Formats: sequence, structure tokens, C-alpha cells
Amino acid sequence: MVSGMEGVGEAVTGTLLARAVEPATGEAGEAQPGNCLNCGAPLEGPYCHQCGQQAHVHRSLAAFWHDLAHGVLHFEGKIWRTLPMLVWRPGELTRRYIAGERARFVSPMALFLFSVFLMFAVFSLVGGPVAVGQGGLTRGGISPAEQRIATEERFQEQQAAVRERLGELRARRAERVAHGHDPAETDARIREVEAAGQLQQRIFAQTMALIGAEEQRQRGQAAAAVGAPDDDQRAEVNDGEQPSSIAWLNRAWRSAKRNPELLAFRLQTNAYKFSWALIPISVPFLWLLFLHRRRYRRYKAFDHTVFVTYSIAFMSLGLIALSLVRPLGIGETLIGFAMVLVPPVHIYRQLRGAYLLSRFSALWRTAAVLIFALIAAMIFFILLVLLGALE
Repeated sequence: MVSGMEGVGEAVTGTLLARAVEPATGEAGEAQPGNCLNCGAPLEGPYCHQCGQQAHVHRSLAAFWHDLAHGVLHFEGKIWRTLPMLVWRPGELTRRYIAGERARFVSPMALFLFSVFLMFAVFSLVGGPVAVGQGGLTRGGISPAEQRIATEERFQEQQAAVRERLGELRARRAERVAHGHDPAETDARIREVEAAGQLQQRIFAQTMALIGAEEQRQRGQAAAAVGAPDDDQRAEVNDGEQPSSIAWLNRAWRSAKRNPELLAFRLQTNAYKFSWALIPISVPFLWLLFLHRRRYRRYKAFDHTVFVTYSIAFMSLGLIALSLVRPLGIGETLIGFAMVLVPPVHIYRQLRGAYLLSRFSALWRTAAVLIFALIAAMIFFILLVLLGALE
């Protein structure tokens, strides 16, 4: 229950932040007669040219839920053009975005944020695409006190990210005002980020209340079971045992051995928190594939970053889809087959379409990308283990 609520909060917050960083292009609407209901300026179109408010406003409960769904999922309509191309024509999507079609599609980073936060929410609610027992990366072995600490740390980091984004937006607004430009668009982004921060505060308060209730329940069970063994007891660790000559590595090893359940929980938490690190880890490998030919040197680091970010976003959305169909009774054999077959096919299509490669050139690069992806995943996992053990 606690992890599910945290997952929903993370998904909504991440999607609102993704929308805040996504370039705006305007949304469909019709011109409305009269004056703006917000600032009173004469209307000349579907939006006020002074404050940016929509000319036609609704006053119904259905409109309230529509605004929420629009702010969380719509991405100004671009997501419905982006997702089909990401699935079936990823190379064309990558190439067209690099070429300058930025207003038509969701940006790679916004789609990445959306997919990663949504994946965390789905995994928290229904689990991953492959069923994991209680000894896996679940919260079954984590005490409420440890959940409280981890939740507080995550909340502080999220609030710091919101404050940083607000600072950037307010500085941008001041610059636009100083140059005589309309700050309406920036004001809208500020309101979206502020709403994300307030929503996260409410989710945090509810989560902490649930953790407190769980603590009271466990204390009641402990009082009733006189003489029952303490669940938090751990096997003693020989502090004199040194697996290496590196001090910080020894500390990490001892911490992991004392509390493997906490390490597993931190791995799960850090996996989405630092998922962005997969992008800089992966880009140099892709850059190496296009280094040997002069005609490929026109591709810049930006182009490879767009490719990698869209690719990771697709893989995240694929894991979400497989996680949602698993409770419907889809066999794990079929899910495993999809996890093995779909990524190389998608990478092949994206490589060939984005870089305009021949079949043979795209095939051998696909094989190389799969090897590089495995290496990048191993590097990322090692970093997660070190971060989890050293926290």
C-alpha cells in the first residue's frame, strides 16, 4: 500500500515535471468573443495575448478531471504523434527530431522522464514483467523505520529538484520581462512545477501516515507475541574481515552484508532516481560505432544522445506494457520471448532509419549496440550497488 501510493505520486510528479520541460506549441482551440476573464484584455484568439489564459473556460467537475488528465498525459497532443512512431518507426522519429521538427514530437528527455516515473509507479503497484519472490527487490524485508528514512530522503531530493526548476523558470521570467517579452508561457510553467511540488507534499504526508500506522501495527503484534524473535535481528558480521585493501569498498561490503534487504530496497529506489545516468554511460559507446567513416562524422553528440534517450524511453514503456499484461495471465515464456526479441528489432529499425544505414551496416551495429548495452547496464548496476551500500 505504501509503495503503491509512492509510485502513483512519483508518476504524477515526474509527468508534470516532464511537461514543464517540454517545449510548448499551443493547443487546439477556437477564437472566443469578448474579454479575457483573467486580465480583461480583448480576445483575439483561443488564448489571451496578455496573460496566456485560455479564452473558453469550463466550470464543471468533468472539466476539472479533464484538466488533470490533460496536464499529466497530454503533452499538448504531441504524445499521440510520438508514441506510434517511437514503436514502429523509431529511426524516422529520431531523424526528424534531430533535423528540427521539435514542435511536432515530445522531446526525448520529456518522454524519458514520463516513461521512467511511470515505470516506477507500475512496478510499485503490480510488480515487474517477471514475477519476483519476496526475497527479490521488494519491500517485504524493509522495516517501517527504514521506509520512513528512505521516504524522507527521496522527498527532500524531489523538493530540491522542484526548487531548482522554479529558480530557473523565475530567472527566465525576469529575463523575459527585462527584454519586454510576454512572460505568460513561463508563468504557466511555474504554476505547473509548483503544482507538482504541492502534489508531492500531499503524497509524502499520506505516505508517512501509512508508515506510522504500520509501525503501530507491528508494535502491537510484537507486544502480543511475547518471546517471539525480533524481525530486525541480523547475523553478526565480523568487522575485522577485510575483502580488499580499499577502505570505502570494505565499508560498502560490510554494510551490504549487515542488511541485504535494505541494500535491495536502495537498489530499487536508486534505479529510477539515477536512471538518467544510463544516457551519458551509453552515448560514448554509440559514438564509437560511427567513428571510423568520414561520412558518419557529421553526426554530433547531440544526435547520439537523442537516439539513446528515445531508445531507453521505448524500453521503459515496453517493460511497463509487459508488467501490465502479466497479471492478465500472459505466460512468462511469452513475456521472456518478447523481452529477448523486441529490443534488437527495435534497435535495428532505429539505427537504420536514424542514420540511413544499409541492412548489413545496421545489422552488425545492432549486435554491437546489444553488447554495449549489456556493458552499460553492468556499469549502471555496479554504481547502484556502490551507492546503496555507501548510503
